[in-house]
Amino acid sequence: MTLSAGDWVEVRSKEEILATLDANGRLEGLPFMPQMFKWCGQRFQVYKRAHKTCDTVTGYNTGEWLGRRLPNAVHLDLRCDGEAYGGCQAACLIFWKEAWLSPVDPAQAASAARDLVAARQPSGGCTARAVFDATKSPDQVAGKGPRYSCQATELPTYTQPLKWWDARQYAEDITSGNVSVGKMFRGFLYFAYVGATMARRPRLGRPARWIYDRIQSLWGGVPFPRKRGDLATDKDAPIADLGLQPGDLVRVRPHAEILATIDKQTNNRGMGFDAEMVPYCGKVFRVRTRVEKFIDERTGYIRRMKTPAVILDGVYCQSRYSENRLFCPRGIFAWWREVWLEKVPATALERPPVEETVELPRRAAG
Repeated sequence: MTLSAGDWVEVRSKEEILATLDANGRLEGLPFMPQMFKWCGQRFQVYKRAHKTCDTVTGYNTGEWLGRRLPNAVHLDLRCDGEAYGGCQAACLIFWKEAWLSPVDPAQAASAARDLVAARQPSGGCTARAVFDATKSPDQVAGKGPRYSCQATELPTYTQPLKWWDARQYAEDITSGNVSVGKMFRGFLYFAYVGATMARRPRLGRPARWIYDRIQSLWGGVPFPRKRGDLATDKDAPIADLGLQPGDLVRVRPHAEILATIDKQTNNRGMGFDAEMVPYCGKVFRVRTRVEKFIDERTGYIRRMKTPAVILDGVYCQSRYSENRLFCPRGIFAWWREVWLEKVPATALERPPVEETVELPRRAAG
């Protein structure tokens, strides 16, 4: 069975899923997390095929954010609630093995049944208790608090390296319905322009960035997304306390205003402003979450924010400008400093054009 974006599926029963898991609650290395049980028996639409993803575990250590290959998996419009993981508020998009799902389309049912049989563990599977126990890493350190193990922390163990030049991934992006031909063309055109004009070079690239911005301004497009900040260091970067809470409406400040709050490495007091956030500048969104704690994917330990950030509804990485992981479907939420936002009245809410800013995930049925 090979699922594509838009296909309808039903999450298999708890018993069927447990039969596919090893003693550590994993299938092909991918952890099945406790909160996923609550969706058993419900129907959802496939958001995107998860045939590739980005390595956020080693990326923070090396500074190289590389692509990874993942077989037989999809994303639904379902995110981790963090309840089994110390209240982590990152709200990661969950990976689902196809063996855990049953297609609603009868034409795919026979193939899905074979996949389920093939995935069953010879040992008889796993128990629900073992799935809960697997949320803690086996190598705990006394006095340091719980060390968690989840799909995000274990990503390198169930994925394989994927080179950016492997053309098969882009073919699958299109055939799976993850990416339109037009979006892929624009992505390749951007990187061709950057490579040919040295647009990312601080000095030599100035003319290319200026030309890019002028062309984009003709039709209200996104300005050049990878510009350096104005500050020499982020230690004295401005901060703001808007007291934002879930449900509040905010407008993302213009890109030029945000550049005045970040350093040459695009950081504001340790938090980066990424190129994937630029398409949202000037748009209005609703606050989804106030992020005060999260799991450090490198260590598995909970970290607390010195200055809380916020997550906005429907505002996540589209991987349009990310070399080595172009068109990654993982949809990681962007984290925002309050100084990058301004509070607005309820009447200011405007939906941005889907193609140019946000690709909204498909919602669950019923």
